[in-house]
Amino acid sequence: MSRWLQSGIRRDLCVVIHALDGPTGQAVKTALEDRYDDRLDPRTVHGALDELETAGYVTTRTDGLHDRYALTDAGEAALLDHYEWLRESIAVGENGTDGA
Repeated sequence: MSRWLQSGIRRDLCVVIHALDGPTGQAVKTALEDRYDDRLDPRTVHGALDELETAGYVTTRTDGLHDRYALTDAGEAALLDHYEWLRESIAVGENGTDGA
């Protein structure tokens, strides 16, 4: 996995961006706060979004006063790869075996 998605908040940002249709930074922040049941510092969220964009996982487009975010093909692939790893790992845990 890319170093950029080793951070839980960056992975969770990608999940929210994937789930929502072109969310604003505020919409992403609110969704994560609802999930975590805690307030997030806006600088943390926007810093992570900037890092994801610099790494090529997220794109930003301006819509009036707001920036809207979308996953790039690389971001989508990394997120789906992580999802597959989770799915396989959970299935192994449910079966009580490692499939060997």
